[in-house]
Amino acid sequence: MENKDLKSKQLLKDETGSEHIIEVKDLCKSYDDLQVLKNITFYIRNNEFMTLLGPSGCGKSTTLRIIAGFETADSGIVNFEGDDLLRVPAHKRHINTVFQRYALFPHLNVFDNVAFGLRLKKVPKNEITERVEKALKTVGLEGYGNRYIDQISGGQMQRVAIARAIINRPRVLLLDEPLGALDLKMRKEMQIELKDMQRELGITFVYVTHDQEEALTMSDTIIVMKDGIIQQIGTPIDIYNEPKNAFVADFIGESNIIPGTMKKDLEVTFAGRTFECVDKLFAEMEAGKDNEVDVVIRPEDIYVKEESDSHINGTVDSIVFKGVHYEIIVIGDNGVEWMIHDVDPVTVGSRVGLTFDPDDIHIMRKSEFSPKKGEFGAKGVDKEEEEEAETEE
Repeated sequence: MENKDLKSKQLLKDETGSEHIIEVKDLCKSYDDLQVLKNITFYIRNNEFMTLLGPSGCGKSTTLRIIAGFETADSGIVNFEGDDLLRVPAHKRHINTVFQRYALFPHLNVFDNVAFGLRLKKVPKNEITERVEKALKTVGLEGYGNRYIDQISGGQMQRVAIARAIINRPRVLLLDEPLGALDLKMRKEMQIELKDMQRELGITFVYVTHDQEEALTMSDTIIVMKDGIIQQIGTPIDIYNEPKNAFVADFIGESNIIPGTMKKDLEVTFAGRTFECVDKLFAEMEAGKDNEVDVVIRPEDIYVKEESDSHINGTVDSIVFKGVHYEIIVIGDNGVEWMIHDVDPVTVGSRVGLTFDPDDIHIMRKSEFSPKKGEFGAKGVDKEEEEEAETEE
């Protein structure tokens, strides 16, 4: 009954009509003199799989802990279904959390671990049995109730932790790097299972990770964070194909990020040549001027061809087999170091030509994360700058 009452609440909606279960506005948090969250603002849609992604220390776990009620904010607003969540004690929030360290009780079996919260609430015994069995079935642990924690695998422990969280029928489930303790194979399996579980449960998941593959695999929406600031919010496809700045481009997968200039729409100059592209000048740019930009080309979008005047030419510096492809480093004749992912091997020291299509070129505004002069060439050396220095000497 309690859960039905919650679902009947009027939720805020965006321009698409999607309901917002949580809205975070201008959230700030500091520890002594270190500000870890700087005016964080975003919303989470009802029944969405939202991921907070970023390197260690970016503020993602702090954001999650404030939503959970384990941390207090210095300032800002967190609305939950239209109510001020920051005024509600953690134990009264219809939100549960699954941590990286699952915090299971080793002296209790699986059934009793999952039932623990219901027993604290003095739920009737027959209802506890029914709800625990349903939760274990949901997480694929039907028949495991009598096993103790030291008798199950890491992946099964993670499922027990999720079952214990969902049995209280939360509106939102927070997951703080829950796959971090698992091996690579198990993590990949659990990524798919978590997404399927979220769809089946029909509740909102807010997931914290520094693993780009996890975020891209599971999320409906990704929030990329750096130093307590949101860098970009978007779908996995948008984040990967349309990064907003050099940090996002470099953090989400491998990238070739090269300084360039644009004088007009659909044309960009970089690496000593001018190329057609599919992007236009940004609103603040002036046509006819050499507007500085960053150019992103993903390694898988570069084709290795024979050396030719119509290609970017260079010398193969290294090649590493990665399983599904080879990672090839080519030092261009203009000093730019290129990373290429290709299924066909090449010989170190050989001469090659590189090509890419106009829609493989993505243009970004310059930012504090942009490569500086001397940081994008072979082994970090801009060939033109190096030649200029030699001439001055």
